[in-house]
Amino acid sequence: MSEADAADPDPQPLKKPRATPRRKQAGPTDITDPLIRQEARKAFIWLGMAALFVLVVLLANPLLVIFGGMVFAAMIDGGARLLGRITPIGRGLRVGIVLLLTVLFLVWLGYFTGSQITQQAAALPATIEAQTLRSLAWLESHGFKVNARDVQGLVQQALGGVSQVTRAVGGLIGGLTTLFLIVVLGIYFALEPRLYQRGLAWMLPVRQRDYFQGTAELMGRSLRRLMFGRLIGMGVEGVATWVMLQIYGVPMAALLGLITGLLAFLPNIGAPISGAIMVLVGFSGGVDMGIFTIIVYLVVQTVDGYLIVPMIAKKTVDLAPALVLGAQLIMGVLFGILGLALADPMVAMIKVWLEREAERHQAHREAIA
Repeated sequence: MSEADAADPDPQPLKKPRATPRRKQAGPTDITDPLIRQEARKAFIWLGMAALFVLVVLLANPLLVIFGGMVFAAMIDGGARLLGRITPIGRGLRVGIVLLLTVLFLVWLGYFTGSQITQQAAALPATIEAQTLRSLAWLESHGFKVNARDVQGLVQQALGGVSQVTRAVGGLIGGLTTLFLIVVLGIYFALEPRLYQRGLAWMLPVRQRDYFQGTAELMGRSLRRLMFGRLIGMGVEGVATWVMLQIYGVPMAALLGLITGLLAFLPNIGAPISGAIMVLVGFSGGVDMGIFTIIVYLVVQTVDGYLIVPMIAKKTVDLAPALVLGAQLIMGVLFGILGLALADPMVAMIKVWLEREAERHQAHREAIA
């Protein structure tokens, strides 16, 4: 026995270090270094954004249909709110009245002008092609070198776009399923908008829900006013064009008025297209009629551009024309006529969101200062 053992008759055994519970041990995905953890978080954010972008591209058409339903719901909601200022009835009944009035208008339009417009739509491409070739012959007679075959090929390709317009006038036969889905989604959204808004807010963090609610309210208000202005412009341009052309006896006055009204939904692009079609049809009846159609186009666009649009723009989203035109070109190439029609409302929603983000960051900077 050693002297240490003799001094301590009951030595204590050495204690082993306590094992760390398995649930508290660092796993293979845990990063202990704060700098590496911060950089990894940034990388995950960029990867998530890239994955989200790919998902949006793959689901672009369904998402566009859903957004179209939201735009249609905004128009229904605007009509229901307008009725609410006149009659103190329930929201569901007001939405039903708006839908019933819309259906009655479409039935009236199809009953009184359906057969006439169908016949005019069938004759419109041939009229445009004949007038274009006549214009080329006039240019050649005055010394301009124009290859008639090449231009005729371009005209025939352009008539494909005209035929799309006439199909839209006839009832959007090619996109009937898409139109049906947009209408159904719009009705559901318009009946219970708060339900879907609360559902989206529930998926966000609690601290972000009030901000989302405020942004959604501003987006809905801007979208309602934007669509209200569009409908007023469509009605004024379509009716005024039809009445003035009908008084002078221009052929296809009803079809030209309807095309002008429908294309008024597309700012910057719709007016030149409808004006070109109107002028070509007008010159088919002579020089005097052609000059009259030019005057009609200028008068209608002047009234709409300098009276109606500025008056509506004061109470709605004021969008830069170049920005809207660029969005229309991109959306039109990617998604066709549906993307072209929804480019303007989408730009308006993005603008509202960016303005809200700017206000929030400004308030945060002021609070820090």
